[in-house]
Amino acid sequence: MGPGPLVGGLGGTSALGVTVNPQSVHQGGTLTITARGCTRGGTVTSNAFPQTNLSVGIATATARVHNDAAPGQYNLAVRCSDNAQVATQQFTVLAAKGALGGLGGSVGPSSTEMAIGAGLVLTAAVGGSFFIVRRRRTVSSPHI
Repeated sequence: MGPGPLVGGLGGTSALGVTVNPQSVHQGGTLTITARGCTRGGTVTSNAFPQTNLSVGIATATARVHNDAAPGQYNLAVRCSDNAQVATQQFTVLAAKGALGGLGGSVGPSSTEMAIGAGLVLTAAVGGSFFIVRRRRTVSSPHI
């Protein structure tokens, strides 16, 4: 379901177009609200987020949904500063995305992983030994 304008007003006043994007947001997520017809700004209110001010000119606001907002349908109301128009728009709050937790180190290494690790340590030790032995020969040889 894509974002779409909802036109509303008080007592037959001229139309005020409100757009909410995205139409569905997770708890703790942000919404962008745009109101056509509120050139001097205004306020946006909802039970799902704190009161937010619309910017002057383009009349947009960004609202962060409460982390503990119950999933479901919510309404927001836009009230313009320069006229008596009020418009509402509906949006959906979705359950928060949980952390993608894995076993995270709670399981020890397998026998295959241990064997590979031991092989790497052995290879490093042998390689280091050869390096040291060659270096000693070079350093201890007489100069001509």
